[in-house]
Amino acid sequence: MSWLKAIAGGVIGAEALNLIKDYVEKQGGLDGVVKNFENSGLGKQIHSWVGLGPNEKISEMDIGKVVNADKLMEIAKSAGVDIDKAKALLAQYLPEVIDKATPEGKLPPPDKPA
Repeated sequence: MSWLKAIAGGVIGAEALNLIKDYVEKQGGLDGVVKNFENSGLGKQIHSWVGLGPNEKISEMDIGKVVNADKLMEIAKSAGVDIDKAKALLAQYLPEVIDKATPEGKLPPPDKPA
């Protein structure tokens, strides 16, 4: 995935990287993540990450609004962390990941299937 290449060299740990990778892939890519945040009332936050200005922060509670409990449990288990740690990692690193994956202030074109 091209968005993953954009962040792989950053300071994000492997645990958080695996969690975010799994989450983004299960949403169908960055477009799906943006839509989920918009539909959950957090469009202002996600657009700040995609845009060129400062990134707005989100809380673990916000993550709970966007990612349903079953999906959160699934990606947490896949990353080898508990659900609370998964929420914390997503809240901490997702803004940075989306920001780095959109350096020009817009979403990259969707990846083409192999």
